[in-house]
Amino acid sequence: MPASYEEAMQELEVLVRRLESGEMPLDQLLSGYQRGAALLQFCRDRLQAVEDQIKVLDEGALKVWKAQ
Repeated sequence: MPASYEEAMQELEVLVRRLESGEMPLDQLLSGYQRGAALLQFCRDRLQAVEDQIKVLDEGALKVWKAQ
């Protein structure tokens, strides 16, 4: 997996352009789609983790987030 959200997004953007342009050989389409799905899930997980850290609430007041 990528080292960061930004790296994942960059790879995903390149992959989507290749898929949309038709330059990817047919035998690579499935693996390209699978890689794209994995990158998308990685990005969603990273965003969710950040959102969870920001929005941890205890009776309406922001508190320090503790990793579980």
